[in-house]
Amino acid sequence: MAKTATNATSTATDRLVTELKEIASDAEELLRLTAGQAGDKIADVRTRLGQSLSSVKGQLAQFEAEMLQRGKEVARATDEYVHDNPWKAIGATAGVAFLLGLLIGRR
Repeated sequence: MAKTATNATSTATDRLVTELKEIASDAEELLRLTAGQAGDKIADVRTRLGQSLSSVKGQLAQFEAEMLQRGKEVARATDEYVHDNPWKAIGATAGVAFLLGLLIGRR
């Protein structure tokens, strides 16, 4: 059950990171396309967008690094638990396999 929640969180996190990367890419393209535009307002918006984009990229890189570290910690904790409690892990796996077998058998 906890693994399903972890997978759902991981999927949502991956989706968020992907969408943020796409937004950053679109913003960079917008900056490139408006490079030839003149005017104080456009220059001001370009400057603010460039600063915001740099900030978001830094935060995104930090977020990815933190998620990678957390994933490693979870994997390490799971590995330790399985090594410390092998029969519990085998029993839990057998129980899940049995339930999946029942569900698949009903179809």
